[in-house]
Amino acid sequence: MSQTDSRSDTEQLACERAQALRETLNHHAHLYYVLDAPTLPDAEYDKLFQELQALEAAYPQLLTPDSPTQRVLGKVLEGFTPVRHAVAMLSIRTETDTEPTGALNFDQRVRKQLELSDDAPPVEYAAELKFDGLAINLRYVQGLLKQATTRGDGETGEDVTQNIKTIGQIPLRLIGVSAPVIEVRGEVYMRRDDFEALNERQRQAGGKTFVNPRNTAAGAVRQLDPALAAQRPLSFYAYGLGEVQGWDLPATHSGLLDALAKMGLPVCADRTIALGAAGLVAFHQAMGAKRDSLPFDIDGIVYKVNSLALQQRLGFVSREPRWAVAHKYPAQEMLTRLNAIEIQVGRTGKLTPVAKLEPVFVGGTTVSNATLHNVFELRRKGVRVGDQVIVRRAGDVIPEVVGRVVELRASYVPNFHMPRECPACGSAVVREKGGLNHSCSGGLFCPAQRKQALLHFAGRRALDIEGLGDKLVDQLVDSGLVTSLPGLYKLGVAKLSALERMADRSALNLLDSLEKSKQTTLARFLFGLGIRQVGEATAKDLARYFGGIDALMDASVEQLLQVRDVGPIVAQSIQTFFAQAHNREVIEQLRAAGLTWPEGGGAAAETGPQPLLGKTLVLTGTLPTLSRDAAKDLIEAAGGKVSGSVSKKTHYVVAGEEAGSKLDKARELGLTVLDEAGLQALLAGAA
Repeated sequence: MSQTDSRSDTEQLACERAQALRETLNHHAHLYYVLDAPTLPDAEYDKLFQELQALEAAYPQLLTPDSPTQRVLGKVLEGFTPVRHAVAMLSIRTETDTEPTGALNFDQRVRKQLELSDDAPPVEYAAELKFDGLAINLRYVQGLLKQATTRGDGETGEDVTQNIKTIGQIPLRLIGVSAPVIEVRGEVYMRRDDFEALNERQRQAGGKTFVNPRNTAAGAVRQLDPALAAQRPLSFYAYGLGEVQGWDLPATHSGLLDALAKMGLPVCADRTIALGAAGLVAFHQAMGAKRDSLPFDIDGIVYKVNSLALQQRLGFVSREPRWAVAHKYPAQEMLTRLNAIEIQVGRTGKLTPVAKLEPVFVGGTTVSNATLHNVFELRRKGVRVGDQVIVRRAGDVIPEVVGRVVELRASYVPNFHMPRECPACGSAVVREKGGLNHSCSGGLFCPAQRKQALLHFAGRRALDIEGLGDKLVDQLVDSGLVTSLPGLYKLGVAKLSALERMADRSALNLLDSLEKSKQTTLARFLFGLGIRQVGEATAKDLARYFGGIDALMDASVEQLLQVRDVGPIVAQSIQTFFAQAHNREVIEQLRAAGLTWPEGGGAAAETGPQPLLGKTLVLTGTLPTLSRDAAKDLIEAAGGKVSGSVSKKTHYVVAGEEAGSKLDKARELGLTVLDEAGLQALLAGAA
């Protein structure tokens, strides 16, 4: 036998062994990751894996894209590549009515769209869990995983293939499928036990801990280094399809999920075929009772008309399918002990009672503080220190105490009372007539509000002081360099350069920005003062009506009530602010520092052209020459209002390039849609 023949035989044996190892390893990975039924000890799996690695190293030509050794691969990326979805990844409607009526409403809408009579048989639905994770599209070509992308904006996502390949549950090759294209859609999530184990490892290593499983999973998917992504244990469930070429679809959604499972994809077993609204309600309630015992977070149930033919017949509205809905659950709640009640002073002086809790895991994160909103809410709930309380946290909403477990207290516990003086500055605490909230009357004088007051004053929509961010404000206040707003304009290069990471150039840039901010508008100045109840729109209304700061400071409540959209509470808040001597002093010092704005105008001068008076407009997309802020300013100057959402009360929708769902909604409602030229004509009174 020649050396060539011998080498050929050796390579052939290696090829056969490598193929056998790949099949064995993929089989056991499927048992472990997807079916949760491992039959091979980890040590034995590792031996086979290392043998395959050695063969592929010796014979690189044996390496295949679906080899188990290719799950962690690739270099660190500089950024993610945008990918346009062949089939848009649309969202589904959310039913926030958590009661059975939520399911009943959906069933009624479906039956109405299908024109079913009252005595027609119930509609067949597929019901499944709504996972709290990140939507992913997996593109398989000839059965081989070629690309994985995020949802993005629904039309365009990001290529995250390297990171998705680190998830053991996702097969690199589908079982028994060689269709030209099958796109599988599903959810990447993190199990609760994996999340807790990850945080424990972080604590042991002295690293930062993560907030909740959902955000941690999303962050892992978007890691530029796949090796880092592999360190975060992710899971996956398939629930649908994108583009399909050369594969016959089943007749039903439930049949589709069965087919996905046969391909080797993980499909959640907690699903059912439900008949009519009664079946949906039963499944929603059953999963609600099971929710806390699930190994992962869910926030509702997804209902889908089971028949794909009926889905096609029902179609879409506003880019949402009529044949599907997400039925939410009530916010997640847990029991814990209320250890103390403390007062938190906010940026505008609002005093909020805060519950100091025995730490508890609820709504995807560990909670030790929760809002009690105000003393009246606290009284209504009957909560006192030492009680077992119910804590609720839903999504990213601030945790709150919703009530107490009614039981006898071991001893008398007095009711909590709001302080008469601000715990931060000693100023009197006031409550507006008929209002629920207590506030510090110290205004700009209160140190608890100082950092936030400075940040608000420097904000883009206020004085727009570039370079004055959180870290610098922390340094300025903590070092004592700035104790009030006028102190900003007393800063010099020497003082600023002495701060950590503040070079001479940065100091000069900040001083230049401060100098530029002295030329402003009355509306921006008023908004920057952070007066309670005075937002950006109200500040503009006040500036237009009074025309100058002195007239506004001396205005009575009756005069303030003449301003558009200013009611009794807002008027009282404004008068209280300007009645404080230290607030007036701050304003005088700012004027002395050189802050100026055009004076004059006022109510008497507000009789000029106001073509948009009483009109509501919505902006969407990118306009050719006007920024969003510039367009908004022009509309408001013409007497109009700018809203963030489209409704029947909207008069005009101004649409630019890449306009999204707001434009679709406008067309659906038959509203007038304008481009930038149309807006300019409207502003000029020519439309």
